[in-house]
Amino acid sequence: MQRIKALTRARHSFNRVWFFSHQQKSFSAQPNYAANDDLQDQVCVEGRPKSRAAVLNRPSALNSLTTSMVARLNRLYESWEENPDIGFVMMKGSGRAFCSGADVVSLYQSLNEGKVEDCKSFFDSLYKFVYLQGTYLKPHVAILDGITMGCGGGISLQGMFRVATDKTVFAHPETQLGFHPDAGASFYLSRLPGYLGEYLALTGEKLNGVEMIACGLATHFTLNARLALIEERLGKLITDDPSVIESSLAQYGDLVYPDRESVLHKIETIDNCFSKDTVEEIIDALESEAFLSYDEWCKIALKKLKEASPLSLKVTLQSIREGRFQSLDQCLAREYRISLNGITKRVSGDFFEGVRARLVDRDFAPKWDPPRLEDVSTDMVNSYFSPLNASEPELKLPTALREPYI
Repeated sequence: MQRIKALTRARHSFNRVWFFSHQQKSFSAQPNYAANDDLQDQVCVEGRPKSRAAVLNRPSALNSLTTSMVARLNRLYESWEENPDIGFVMMKGSGRAFCSGADVVSLYQSLNEGKVEDCKSFFDSLYKFVYLQGTYLKPHVAILDGITMGCGGGISLQGMFRVATDKTVFAHPETQLGFHPDAGASFYLSRLPGYLGEYLALTGEKLNGVEMIACGLATHFTLNARLALIEERLGKLITDDPSVIESSLAQYGDLVYPDRESVLHKIETIDNCFSKDTVEEIIDALESEAFLSYDEWCKIALKKLKEASPLSLKVTLQSIREGRFQSLDQCLAREYRISLNGITKRVSGDFFEGVRARLVDRDFAPKWDPPRLEDVSTDMVNSYFSPLNASEPELKLPTALREPYI
């Protein structure tokens, strides 16, 4: 029991978010570039003397997650946590992505075939894995080399060590798809400096690896070219001590700073605009800023907002704002309600329309319902957050066995 408590304290101490104060060195691991997309090989395992690595292995689909992949991750992580011979765990991706998020095209196709329960099962398994990750007792190292989008962040950013590289591209583009940032995103985005989380969630704008370090989403940074050396170093570790792992990561890290064009240098403007109470007020503030400053960044942000689903924007803003005051389990429970309401067309079919327009037909001309922000009522937004009906159980997380943290 004392050992579990010590690991829990260590885990929480490594999960504090710092802004422009890290200047830490970093690490990553060389991905397995296998191209095998067979079902049983979509999550591979690499064994080391005192550690295990889960390898997301759907490179042709940018390692997007399916129900079977998430179920396998749950099984692996539960068994590894119980195994006293395993000191720490890693996760990485094959090819040019860590994880591009959920396989939303498959979800879209399943929903069109009437397989709603299968899609509900995906979200249930995914959010339970995110909670497992967020309460994991052993040190965890996520190698965010390449595309890291949507729930790719959810399955990794709750862990102790998050390693970004010069190839990392992070984003939450869900509002462009008529959905919302989920899988714990309302927890970690709401804890970013100022109102950066609202900006990233509403616009879907990208961050690179250096920017992830600067705002606290990542804990370490390294060059992609050093991955093989770092994996070799980690593979030789015989430990479960987070400080030993941290020291090993630091040996191969780089001191990095956001460049002049980084959005992080606009944090005051972001706070001024995205701190507003409503999406309409955020847009008004951006338009005013664009008029006064002639800043191209404002125009790009406005374009992103006006392309997104109006309903998704309002739901997302409320979700992030509520996340500021909730624990991880509460955020996941709320996101589960929003997701199920989103895929069942109870209020709107924007998720179907967004996926169709951007990923299926690719005409990039979604017909949002409602089409304008002023047409989105408070009741419509609130319905996404309401308790599920009696026939649909709420998300059940093992909070009595795995204590959530704030």
